[in-house]
Amino acid sequence: MRLFDSHCHLDDKSYQPDREAVLRRAREAGVTGFMVVGINPQTARKAIRIAETQPGVYASVGIHPHDAAHCSEAVLEELITLAEHDKVCAWGETGLDFNRMYSPRDVQEKWFERQLAIAARLDLPLIFHERDSNGRFLEMLRAADTASLRGVVHCFSGNRREMLAYLDLGLHIGITGIVTMKQRGRALRELVPQIPDDRLLVETDAPYLTPAPERNRGRRNEPAFVKSVLLKVAEIRQTDPAAMAEITWRNTCRLYGLTEM
Repeated sequence: MRLFDSHCHLDDKSYQPDREAVLRRAREAGVTGFMVVGINPQTARKAIRIAETQPGVYASVGIHPHDAAHCSEAVLEELITLAEHDKVCAWGETGLDFNRMYSPRDVQEKWFERQLAIAARLDLPLIFHERDSNGRFLEMLRAADTASLRGVVHCFSGNRREMLAYLDLGLHIGITGIVTMKQRGRALRELVPQIPDDRLLVETDAPYLTPAPERNRGRRNEPAFVKSVLLKVAEIRQTDPAAMAEITWRNTCRLYGLTEM
């Protein structure tokens, strides 16, 4: 069974002491594909450095909505240059987050719109972050060039109406360890069977959102734990785990344009 963690943050400082061991544990669990997601120039550069030295590891570049207040045209130009690297296969994590409001709403929207245009010009799939945007995220997606829109709504935790709208736009749905959580994941478990086979991805968002049962033993998530996400998704969809793993593997490779792995 081969697994692809379609969204993780291996650049995080929590992995600094034991990143090699984390990668070894992941590969022992069958995880041989990793997308290390950048959220600003600093993390994007670190993600690329990790990808350069590790087989099966890829990187993305982008500005997270939390970091939008620090964005500028110069920052975007730097990310565009980084995106030329062979191991960069996506743009993001980008989007809107009106929950914590680390960046003002108008600033988030300005730089999200610019990043949508840049990704379309570079022909890169997008990794989306959305939280409590009250429909504004969808509104901006629909106003963009939807003919060329490709991407994944990472860590999906919305409602059925939102999910169907994303699917109508041709987007993929990323499922995290939330699906394993008894209370928090209840609504998500009801929606997972409604995602078409060819639009489903699994992810950890490591070091965050540790799934069960691993979350009972420690706080830090790891790419190895994407197996627990996959097993829960397979259980919910009443699908053989090996078949489910192959489906999500192929979906991730297709989205990120990885033909040979």
